Amino acid sequence: MTDHLTPVEAPLRCSPDELRTLFLFEKLADDQLGWLCENGWIKIFEPGPVYTEGDPATCFYVLIEGTVALYRRVGPDDVETTRTSQAGVYAGAWRSYLGPNAPETYNNSMRAVTTSRFFVLDAPLFAQAMRDWFPMAVHLLEGLFYGIKSTNDAVNQRERLLALGSLSAGLTHELNNPASAAVRATAALRERVAGMRHKLSLIASGKKHPIVFEPLVALQEEAAALVAKAPTLTPIEASDAEDVIGEWLDEHEIPYAWDIAPTYVQAGIDVAWLEKVADTVPDGTLDGALKWLYYTVETELLMNEISDATTRISTLVGAAKQYSQLDRAPFQTVDVHELLDSTLTMLGAKFSGVTVVKEYDRTVPKIPGYPAELNQVWTNLIDNALDAMDGRGTLTIRTSADDDCLTVEIADSGPGIPAEIQGRIFEQFFTTKPVGEGTGLGLDISWRIVVNKHHGDLTVLSAPGDTRFRVRLPLAGPDQLAAMAAGSAEEVTIDSAADRAATS
Repeated sequence: MTDHLTPVEAPLRCSPDELRTLFLFEKLADDQLGWLCENGWIKIFEPGPVYTEGDPATCFYVLIEGTVALYRRVGPDDVETTRTSQAGVYAGAWRSYLGPNAPETYNNSMRAVTTSRFFVLDAPLFAQAMRDWFPMAVHLLEGLFYGIKSTNDAVNQRERLLALGSLSAGLTHELNNPASAAVRATAALRERVAGMRHKLSLIASGKKHPIVFEPLVALQEEAAALVAKAPTLTPIEASDAEDVIGEWLDEHEIPYAWDIAPTYVQAGIDVAWLEKVADTVPDGTLDGALKWLYYTVETELLMNEISDATTRISTLVGAAKQYSQLDRAPFQTVDVHELLDSTLTMLGAKFSGVTVVKEYDRTVPKIPGYPAELNQVWTNLIDNALDAMDGRGTLTIRTSADDDCLTVEIADSGPGIPAEIQGRIFEQFFTTKPVGEGTGLGLDISWRIVVNKHHGDLTVLSAPGDTRFRVRLPLAGPDQLAAMAAGSAEEVTIDSAADRAATS
């Protein structure tokens, strides 16, 4: 690991008087400064690594002089996040006083930009000093740290439950429609099968004109084949076709002509085929033959309806399973298009009046990540877009990739986000929705999932009629996959003289 890189000089003894000039130590007593110098040391680093992201967090560093920069790994690259020459800024294992719940590895990398001199203290000794010297402050910091964490967990869970409730209501509605259709079709099918049994019984008893079964069975097979490839007609085309068939049936004195004509049209049967039936069956049996064939085509249509309904139910269940990721590992490589499609399916009940355009680049590779949480991001962004359009407009979802990242863009044709609030939309609890309709957490959670957990980026471009949220996710290699899978704990940042409270 890089903590023990050979510096320009061997570890040097520090001076209590020099430490007292640093804002971090200026209020310490003489015996405390002496303890620091007895247990810590001075190290000088040439330009280059001081420590590396992912290594065990063993040391606490305070800059005495020089210039340093912090980096975070994004995909295959290290991206600079902070650069400073401020004496007294600190980095490394500064949260070790929080005990076993503190991050155990460096969550960023630090480099010396120029030859730089540091005061260095082993993490366990730093934790010991904090707890011995400032027990009340440590308890307060622990309470603040874990209190904020607990609060965030609670509000995040609340946001997830609200989203789950909305999705569940939509999914219930979407499932109810095909389920009801399947129930209705099954009941109608039972009636038609009973009618066919009755008709068969009459034919077999000879009480009606006998029908020659061999040509009739052949016509049944043809009718079933016609149903399988029946064209989809417009309402006007269907109405015209029903008139033609109804008139033909009337001319041949077929009872209930206008009741059965729509079914024949739906099945793709035309007058030419009915003429073929009339030429095939014996005289006096056309009525019975057409009724028998009517039962056949209606049975086929009902079975198609049941098949479509159950397929729709299966698709919805599959989308829910894909969306929730219940049977999958939390971290994996995923096809982002599968995640987007499952989210669109789950939100399908909200798309009335909205045109959905999918501009997918199917050549983009799979990405490493937490799919259930990415689905939460897509849900928040799409739901916001639908709210902005108020039931009318176009939702466009685009995917693309460059050398480093995959980009998902979710665009809507709504009124846009006012310029004066665009800088605040990712703030926690900030919302423009009326009281009771928005929590102000959706975009904050989305930002933290994308940026903190996936080392990506979430930005917005907005103008009236064109608002675009862009999510960039790293196309990480095997090493980055392992680092990401190990977890994305708190960010570790350099403090500054102007802002001495460490932030993450």
